[in-house]
Amino acid sequence: MSYIPPHKRHTKGSPSREPTPAPESLIPAFRKNLNFKRKEKFLFEIRYAHGAVRKWFPVGLTDDSHFSSLVKLQHLSIDRKSDENPFRLVLMQGCSGGTNELMDEPWRLVANSVMEDLLLSFQHEKCEMEESNMEELKLSLVARFGRILFHGISAKSQESLKSNLLSENTLRQMRKSFYTNVPLSNMEYIRNLAVQKLDLECVEEKELYYVKLSDNMRADSTVTCKCTVVKDQEKIQLHKIELNQVRNMVADMSCLGKSLDLRLMLHTKKIMMGLSDDEINEIKNLIGSAVLDSEVKGGLRWPFGEDSSGSQYAVTGVWHTTAKSYGNSSIRLKLRHADRFDFRSSTGEVSQEANLKMPGILSQLQEQTIDEKLVLKMLEDNLKLIWDHCLSDGSSSCS
Repeated sequence: MSYIPPHKRHTKGSPSREPTPAPESLIPAFRKNLNFKRKEKFLFEIRYAHGAVRKWFPVGLTDDSHFSSLVKLQHLSIDRKSDENPFRLVLMQGCSGGTNELMDEPWRLVANSVMEDLLLSFQHEKCEMEESNMEELKLSLVARFGRILFHGISAKSQESLKSNLLSENTLRQMRKSFYTNVPLSNMEYIRNLAVQKLDLECVEEKELYYVKLSDNMRADSTVTCKCTVVKDQEKIQLHKIELNQVRNMVADMSCLGKSLDLRLMLHTKKIMMGLSDDEINEIKNLIGSAVLDSEVKGGLRWPFGEDSSGSQYAVTGVWHTTAKSYGNSSIRLKLRHADRFDFRSSTGEVSQEANLKMPGILSQLQEQTIDEKLVLKMLEDNLKLIWDHCLSDGSSSCS
C-alpha cells in the first residue's frame, strides 16, 4: 500500500486551535520588573518577553457602572471542534440608533489606556537591541482585527453568569484567546470601502509559504522559513529564516458596538544570521524536497521520509498565504488568506485575516528624543481610522 501523508489522511473540517496565550496572572507586572536583561517565556510557538505587558479590557460604553446590565456573552459558532462553546462579549440589546450608552470617541480611551505600556515596552526592547547590537531584530507595532473568545464556559456556568450579572473582574479571570479569522462580510467591507475611504494605495501583493521547523539545537524555538514560489519549476525557494515572534505588549479590547474586536501588539522577530553552512544546507534540502500540492492543507507535502533532515530539523507545520497590502507613509493595511496545517496535531485551518501596521509611530518612537504628545496624537488618529472603518461590515447590527 502506498504511503499517504498525515495531512492527506486527515479529514477536512477539523481546524487547528490557536495556541492559548499565557494567563495574565503568570506574566509579571511590567513596572515591577525593569530588568533589561530579559528572559523569554516560551509557550507553544508563542514567546512573551520577560516583563511583557498583557491586558484585556472592554471599550465602548459611556458609563462603566452600568456595564453588567448592558453586556452579555454570546455563543459563537466557529469551526473549531476542540472548543465547542466559545463566547464573545457583546451589547445586550445590540446597537440601536440614538443610544446614549456608547462612547462618541472610544479611540481616545484606548490610546490613553495603552500609551504608557507602549512607551515602556518599546524602551525595554530598545535597550536590549542596543546592548546586544542585534540589528537582525525586526520590531513591529500592529493592530489585529478579529474576535476575543472566552473559553471554558459550560451551560450551567452561563446560566449562573446571567443571574449574577457579568462584571469586568469576572471576565478578566476567564481564559481568553484572539480569533483572527475575520468573517467574509467584514473582509469585503474593508477591501471595497475602507481602503477607499482611508485613501490607501496598493503597495504589494505576495504569495508565500511558511515552513515551520523544530530544531534539536534550540528546543524552545520554532524556526520559520519564509519561502517564495518558483512558478516555472513548481517549487518553493527559501527567502528568509526567522525565529519565533516575541511579544512585548499585547492589549486586547472587546469592542462593544462593533462586529470585530481589536488587539494592539508590539512584537519582534529575529532574522537568523549566524547559521553554519551545514545548518543552511539541511534547511535548503528540506525546502527543496517539498512538493506543491493544492489538494493538501497548507499546500505542501513531502515524499515519505523527507520531512526531516535526519539530525537537526523536522517539519512541524506549513502555511500557504496570499496577501495584499495597502498603505501610505504612516500605516499599512494587510489583507491575507492563510491555509495552515500542523503536522504534530494533524489539524488544519483556513482563515481570512486583516491587520494594520503602524510604521509611522515606530519611527517617532525611534527618535533620539520622543515627543510623547505627538505619539499619542498619532495613535489616536490611527485608532480612529480603525474604529470608523475596520471593525464593522457596514451593517447597522453590532452584536
